[in-house]
Amino acid sequence: MELAHSLLFNEEAYNQLGEFQKAEFIFEWLQFLEKLLPMTSRADIRENQKKLVEQLTSLLNNSPGPPTRRLLAKNLAVLYSTGDTFSVYQTIDKCNELIRSKDDSPSYLPTKLAAVVCLGYLYKKLGRILGNSFTDTVGNVLKAMKNAESQGRYEIMLSLQNILNGLGAAAIPCHRDIYKAARSCLTDRSMAVRCAAAKCLLELQNEALFMWTTDLDSVVTLCFKSFEGSNYDVRLAVSKLLGTLLARALTSKQITASTKHNFRRISLEDAMELLGTGFLRGSCGFLRASGDMLKGTSSVSRDVRVGVTQAYVVFVSTLGAQWLERNFSAFLSHALDLVSQSHPKAVQSPMDAIGCRRCVSFILRATVGGLLGEKAQIAAAKEICQAIWKLKKVVDAAISDGNLETKINTTDLTASQHVLVCAVQELGSLIHGLGTTAAPLLQDSSTGVLEAVISVILHPSISVRLTAAWCLRCIAVALPSYVSLLLDRCIERLSALKSCPEAVTGYSFAVAALLGAVKHCPLGIPHGKGKVIMTVAEDLLCSASQNSRISLQRMQAGWLLIGALMTLGPAVVQHHLPRILLLWKCIFPSSPKDLETEKTRGDAFTWQVTLEGRAGALCAVKSFVSHCAGLLTDEVVQRLLPPLPSAVDLLTQLSSLYKSYGNSLKTPSTVYRQKLYELLAVLPPKAYEGDFSAVLKELVTDLTVTDSQIDASAFLLPSLCHENDLLLLGPLLQETDHRFIEEQLLLGNSIAGGSLEYDPYSIYEKFAKGDSVPKPLPPALSVISAASRLFGVMFSHITESHRLQVLEQLLNSIKQTKGSRQQIVHLHVVSAFSTSLKHLANCRGSLGSEEVRRSALALVMGALESNNPLLRCAAAECLARLAQVVSDSAFTAGLAQVSFDKLKSARDVVSRTGHSLALGCLYRYLGGISSTQHLNACVGILYTLSQDSTSPDVQAWALHSLSLIVDLAGPLYHVHVEPTLSLVLLLLLSVPPAHAEVHQSLGRCLNTLITTLGPELQGSSTAVSALRTSCLLGCAVMQDNPDCLVQAQAISCLQQLHMFAPRHVNLSNLVSCLCMNLCSSYLLLRRAVVACLRQLVQREAAEVSEYAVALVKESKEDFTPDVNIREIGLEGALLGLLDKELDPRLCQDIKETLTHMLTSMAVEKLSFWLKLCKDVLAASADFNTVASIDTTQEEETAKGDDVSVLTSDSDDRFHPFRNPRWSTRVFAAECVCKIISQCENAGSAHFDITLAQERKQRDSRDDFLVLHLADLVRMAFMAATDHSDQLRLSGLQMLQIIVRKFAAVPEPEFPGHVILEQYQANVGAALRPAFAPETPPDVTAKACQVCSAWIASGVVSDLNDLRRVHQLLVSSLLKVQAGKEAQNEQYNESTSTMEVLAVLKAWAEVYIVAVEKQKNQSDTYKHSLKIVNSSEESYRDVTFSASGLLDLVQTDLGTLSKLWLAALQDFALLNLPPEYAAQLPAEGGTFYTAETIENARPHYYNSWALILYATALWLTSTGFIVVDPDEGVTNLSRPVTPTTMCQDSSTRPLVKSPEDVNTDRFHLILGISVEFLCSPRSDAAMESIIACLHALQALFDVPWPRSKIGGDQELGVELLNVLHRLILTRESPDIQLAALEVVRLILFAAQEHVKEKRRSAEVDDGAAEKETLPEFGEGKDTGGLVPGKSLVFATLELCVCILVRQLPQLNPKLTCSPAVLPGKRLLLSEDGSRLVAAALVILSDVPAICSPEGSVSVLPTILYLIIGVLKETAVKLQDGQLPLTVAASLQALKGLLSSPMARAEKSQNAWTDLLRSALVAVLDCWDQDGLLQELDEVSLLTAITVFVMSTSPEVTTVECLQKRCIEKFKTTLDSKDPLVQCKCYQLLHSIFQHPNKTVSYPYIHSLAPSIVGKLQETEKAKPENAAELQVIQEGIKVVTALTAAAEEQHRAHLVACFLPILISFLLDENALVSATISAKNLHEFALQTLMQIGPQYSSVFKKLMASSPTMKARLESAVKGNQESIKVKTTKHTKNPGKSSSIQLKTNFL
Repeated sequence: MELAHSLLFNEEAYNQLGEFQKAEFIFEWLQFLEKLLPMTSRADIRENQKKLVEQLTSLLNNSPGPPTRRLLAKNLAVLYSTGDTFSVYQTIDKCNELIRSKDDSPSYLPTKLAAVVCLGYLYKKLGRILGNSFTDTVGNVLKAMKNAESQGRYEIMLSLQNILNGLGAAAIPCHRDIYKAARSCLTDRSMAVRCAAAKCLLELQNEALFMWTTDLDSVVTLCFKSFEGSNYDVRLAVSKLLGTLLARALTSKQITASTKHNFRRISLEDAMELLGTGFLRGSCGFLRASGDMLKGTSSVSRDVRVGVTQAYVVFVSTLGAQWLERNFSAFLSHALDLVSQSHPKAVQSPMDAIGCRRCVSFILRATVGGLLGEKAQIAAAKEICQAIWKLKKVVDAAISDGNLETKINTTDLTASQHVLVCAVQELGSLIHGLGTTAAPLLQDSSTGVLEAVISVILHPSISVRLTAAWCLRCIAVALPSYVSLLLDRCIERLSALKSCPEAVTGYSFAVAALLGAVKHCPLGIPHGKGKVIMTVAEDLLCSASQNSRISLQRMQAGWLLIGALMTLGPAVVQHHLPRILLLWKCIFPSSPKDLETEKTRGDAFTWQVTLEGRAGALCAVKSFVSHCAGLLTDEVVQRLLPPLPSAVDLLTQLSSLYKSYGNSLKTPSTVYRQKLYELLAVLPPKAYEGDFSAVLKELVTDLTVTDSQIDASAFLLPSLCHENDLLLLGPLLQETDHRFIEEQLLLGNSIAGGSLEYDPYSIYEKFAKGDSVPKPLPPALSVISAASRLFGVMFSHITESHRLQVLEQLLNSIKQTKGSRQQIVHLHVVSAFSTSLKHLANCRGSLGSEEVRRSALALVMGALESNNPLLRCAAAECLARLAQVVSDSAFTAGLAQVSFDKLKSARDVVSRTGHSLALGCLYRYLGGISSTQHLNACVGILYTLSQDSTSPDVQAWALHSLSLIVDLAGPLYHVHVEPTLSLVLLLLLSVPPAHAEVHQSLGRCLNTLITTLGPELQGSSTAVSALRTSCLLGCAVMQDNPDCLVQAQAISCLQQLHMFAPRHVNLSNLVSCLCMNLCSSYLLLRRAVVACLRQLVQREAAEVSEYAVALVKESKEDFTPDVNIREIGLEGALLGLLDKELDPRLCQDIKETLTHMLTSMAVEKLSFWLKLCKDVLAASADFNTVASIDTTQEEETAKGDDVSVLTSDSDDRFHPFRNPRWSTRVFAAECVCKIISQCENAGSAHFDITLAQERKQRDSRDDFLVLHLADLVRMAFMAATDHSDQLRLSGLQMLQIIVRKFAAVPEPEFPGHVILEQYQANVGAALRPAFAPETPPDVTAKACQVCSAWIASGVVSDLNDLRRVHQLLVSSLLKVQAGKEAQNEQYNESTSTMEVLAVLKAWAEVYIVAVEKQKNQSDTYKHSLKIVNSSEESYRDVTFSASGLLDLVQTDLGTLSKLWLAALQDFALLNLPPEYAAQLPAEGGTFYTAETIENARPHYYNSWALILYATALWLTSTGFIVVDPDEGVTNLSRPVTPTTMCQDSSTRPLVKSPEDVNTDRFHLILGISVEFLCSPRSDAAMESIIACLHALQALFDVPWPRSKIGGDQELGVELLNVLHRLILTRESPDIQLAALEVVRLILFAAQEHVKEKRRSAEVDDGAAEKETLPEFGEGKDTGGLVPGKSLVFATLELCVCILVRQLPQLNPKLTCSPAVLPGKRLLLSEDGSRLVAAALVILSDVPAICSPEGSVSVLPTILYLIIGVLKETAVKLQDGQLPLTVAASLQALKGLLSSPMARAEKSQNAWTDLLRSALVAVLDCWDQDGLLQELDEVSLLTAITVFVMSTSPEVTTVECLQKRCIEKFKTTLDSKDPLVQCKCYQLLHSIFQHPNKTVSYPYIHSLAPSIVGKLQETEKAKPENAAELQVIQEGIKVVTALTAAAEEQHRAHLVACFLPILISFLLDENALVSATISAKNLHEFALQTLMQIGPQYSSVFKKLMASSPTMKARLESAVKGNQESIKVKTTKHTKNPGKSSSIQLKTNFL
């Protein structure tokens, strides 16, 4: 194929190819040429033009296939338009000649067609350049059309369309001729020709004025004719033509008024009238209809009506949204008039009425719902409301007149019913779509929406009453705050008007509908409503028999209410269950005898009432089973069963009743059957085993009843076919935008689809689609689907013999019927049997013996050859399921063989399609029949069938079946891939485009082939690349196909290719194709486009986005007007599409695509994304009543900043998003939150304004989030103050994120302030509306979080400014204090729990922050006292803000603390295990009610942790000492005091002592914490765990709780074990550190306890001798520790766990294993180091809680661990700092060594031995080989020094140890590293000063001489740098200290040595000038030391000076030289140079 890539056609390569590959080669070359020509220079083209034209025209004679001829034509046109045009006439003549040719053979046809297509494209591209030649061409083409067949007519129409397009107005002379030709084609037999003609006429009307002036009527009539017998594509094309024409006629009157045409002006009324005639009278013209109309026979065919309906929508869409807004009332009245009584024909039969109503609803939905923005929709809703009021007046008038006369004039009433149904339904849908933004509409009393809807509830027509109820349900879902209100109102009216039949049914429908809405309202309704409804229902049922006039209505209403009540779920129903079961028991006769007596007694009317009632009861119980599965215990099931046998008995009697009482019982008995079947289908079959045979008998009768004339295939079978197979059956079964109206065409003429009045019980059920009205089918049909479902369940549970019998019976009944009836019976039977096979497969059951199989097979095989394609499809699926259930390979092979034989012999389309699909389906359920022979046979047969060009149907089915086999045969198929691919390509290049179904099947084949090849497509071998090229070629052919579904297939194929071989898919072409189809009118194509985009942007978002924009810029013609990619990019276009799109799946995909784009690009294109979101959100701002700023803020508004944020942009120049829907705005708000989190991951500059501005100056392209802060706040503000509650929640969420992320960003221009401070007015204004009384609780709860975040963030330091937001929280607190009595009656009680807890949590957060700030400040204050130069004023500010914040909370702390404790107590109760349920208080807790426990739980889970922490802080701040005086004395009113746990008042002591109150609180906090930490749920938030640990820390921070835990060892051990488990299961360092802090405090508590016991023992036994004192502390006298009981053991376990996890080398078991190589030291992370340090601190404290013996047993472990850490982490760092772990281990060592246990007599000897061993271990660290280079000697030396200084002398004065220690110091003194030397001097300095001479003298003797020697050496080598200088200074200090410590007799000698050294460091004046800084500093230091020493040892000093004049002179000159500056210098030098001070801070271990 690569050879095809050249400018000229490579004929050599072409001639070597086989016949089949030639077509591919040509197509590949043409494709390459199409890309190449626009990029080639004009000169090159001219050079090769002649040759190219020859090659292209010669291809015309080559019988090119449809795709090839289109490409050929395009290339010719491009060639002429870029090259020279002079030879173009020859080409045109050549084409005309080919068309004139008399050759009519089929082989010559492609050439003729190619010529036609070429002409079209040439004229389209070159247009008027071709001068006048077009008249001949058009004439010639039209002449050819007279005897062309359908393909020819199709291509000619499209070609004429292209010619008209290219010539524009120049073609006027031919317009009439073309018009005539197109007219005849518009009613052509072939549907494809009709579509092409419609496109041609659409092009023609651009210039042909007569079409929408003089000939308008006839064009319209023609379109109506064209709709007759049309398919979906024709309806789309013709409705587009019709709608556009009328819109054109309407809008163009200004233009044409000036022209000479003399025609009648068309007004809006005329245009609508024209459409209306088609809708009402169909295509039989305007005059001829009258005769038929009078006879009353003609009914408009449905296709015409549906077509006209679509034309209405096109008409309005073309005129646009603004036109609709202006003319809405006229349009509405016309639309409603279509179903009014002024056209009685249209609605004479219920079927017609339902069909018409659907069409009108669709017109209104598509225009009002699809085009208008929210503002306009509200206006439209008001109009509809007025229409309802008008109709209402008519009805009222009719009723009141009726009262005067004797009978009501019914025609007037029914007259309005259909209009009302449409109007009310549209009103409901509108409000449902508007959601909470519809609030102003409902509050507007002048419109009276609710009144209008409620008023029609009393309408005489049941369908109007039901629709009104449905509308109320929509209102309730949209505005949850109205649910309770509406329920109350309806219940109240229902009770008041109990004796009016309309009121009883109307209001009960309304209540049922509202109850059905509750599950869509997250805030629910008050629990008590259930009780009210149950009472009303019972009352209705009990009073039903009192008044026969309304007994039927009351019966139905009662059960309807009970059924609806079930949807509220188990929590509500369980309280009423006994009463419901009683009613259920009473409605059926209790024994067969009673049933018999019943039969003898009743009349038709009583039976009607009885059947209705029982059907209702069955329905209610079914509702119970499906909605309250949780209550279906065995006991309840047992109580449900008794009435079932008599229900079944009645079922068997129905036919005899029907015979007795005639037709009036027909519907009630059918409904009864249906409801009983539905109930039995959901009950466990075991429950009614006894009735199996009776029920089955009835089922068989129902399924095979012969009087049923209705073909129910369209609703029975689709669910039984596989969704992929349904694609075979055309677009009617696929999802389209017109599904709502197209459905009625599918159902055949006898039914128009469902409607609510067929089954009122469906009004409370849950539906698949959100807002569409439920559409139950008529009972006659519903009963069949219920029967087939129940048959499916029961068949799998009956015995084998019974099965056989049933199947035989079914087969016989099929044989006995004839003709169309036979097909209907067959259909019912197959659907029932297929369902049973589904059940058998699910429960892995077997079918049974050979006979059963045979009967089953006979049943299915008959259907496989049915005329109904749907039935064939279902039968193929059924056959495959049969094979699956039998699961016997021989049986399966037999089935396949039957199909093989049939396919070989049969010639009829029906059996060939059925059996070919059966082969594919067999593969679906058996995962590929693993024999290759079988596969080869299948493939062979399907190849043959798929090339049968006489029948496109056979081709389509065979190819579809082939695609199933390719997909399911797996690797076995690889051998067939190449031939199959060739076949697919061959067909793609040759099948005419009119056979779209074949192309769709080809697309599926190609798709499965690509999947089968999978990642192999990336390969580079020639075979693979050939396959890949073929796949790409196939995709290209499909992309060019005119059928949208084929294009969708092409896109999904390319998507697969892109997944497997991304490098080989041309992304820019793919993206351009996707952008073109983004707004296609086909839903499936849009879905494919977005699904593909979603995949592409996951990998290459930036490229996709760039290609899209580039494409729009390049494309010359205006690019799909709906998509505005040029300005707002692909992202904006997708957002716009999201706003218009109604399909939920598509919307979900668009959101995911945008989210992927955002995550990968938002940071780079920040401004762009923020602007997009802002545009969407700002579009709503004009709709908002913008919250005005509070008057208190007037002085601030002068800044001007706040005002601008709070008012919307007035300039309305270019707005990409006109009135986006609220859901789109919510998505935009979520996007902003995602952008912020993306920026957070991208780097700190996004949150640092100084850095951002710097970088922006450096590179202006950089963009940072912090620079857009004003926009972010503005967007959050706009969203938070919207009418839509969801948007308010998103806005508040955004605000919270902004506050959290930007709180700490400083404002560079005003130091000490933060950047957010300037927005405080906006934050306040955004929060205030959320606290208004009518705000829903979820919004208020969210706002509380934002308040606490804002106050806690510390943005605002001025208390007066904070007060505004604080005040909001205070107001909420007052509401909480009011308690349950003041609860909101609108929502469920759990919502007030949510709100209360949100408020308490917010306060808790503020309190926690205030306490933490204060704590930090007192720390900084202490710190600032040390550092004198801290700026006083800044410190003052900070203290003020923190203590101020505390003061703010302090005033309410008393109340808060009680509420917090109450909430915690509730939480503790709710957390009790289920077995303690009996102990829960009966009336609920403080903040929850007993009935709503389950709903309240999640709210407690969300907030308990912070409340717990706050409570703990409060208790510790009071030190557990203060007890509120009220608390004990009086019992306060309930809401404020916590409920006392499970004690009843008689046993409760009246006054609790403070100690008891404190103990209760202590155990409450501890209990909650331990319960939670024991096993935190896997989803538990980190914050909760940390808050819980902090609470425990706070608790143990004060003495009283410590005394509790210290005194209760078991409690301590349990707590430690819980913490140990937490540390094991949670990796987070924050959690582990917090846990360790708690451990430290527990240990501290134990220490205090032990000390206290020791002290008190000493005090008691003061007189006695010390020996008799008992041992305190663990280990008693034996030193044994019991695991599980011992605190010490638990502590050690926990510390070891931490240490070993961070340093695995410490584990002795591991050190030997190869995993831990000795010698490699790991540097721990910062967190790791902190954890190790914390563990070491705890370890060093352990001995303090042991007895002396106990301490001896734990000491080795502790020493091992401490020294282990030292050894493992003592690594040299660059700056001489000690690692944190080393510092900690030295500190711990020091603490341990100075432990009193080391001196206690009982343990002293053991300690001494152990400590010596430890010292040896430290010394041994040096002796490991090869470690010297990285070991830090300083750390080890420090450790030795700690031993020397902190232990008793006998540990370290053992000679061998002492010698080794001195040795180490000696080697270190000789170190080359000045830092090490320096440290060594410092350590020796401290050892030399040890008070015990036995310790210090050996060191002095060994090391002093070398130190002095070193100093003497320095005379020669002066220090080079600061480090060396410091070493000398430290040396001087050591010697000075030595001198002081020496004994009198040696001191003089020492001084005499020391002074000369010092004097040698002095410099004379000349040298001082030129000396280095180090030398100068040394000079000064030496001089200073001399000044100190001289006076101390004056005698030696004088003697020395006298003996050495040089020294004296040197000293004197130095003193003189320094006289002036010495004062300054000395003050300067009192502080050591920086280095040493930092080290000294670190080394205060000593």
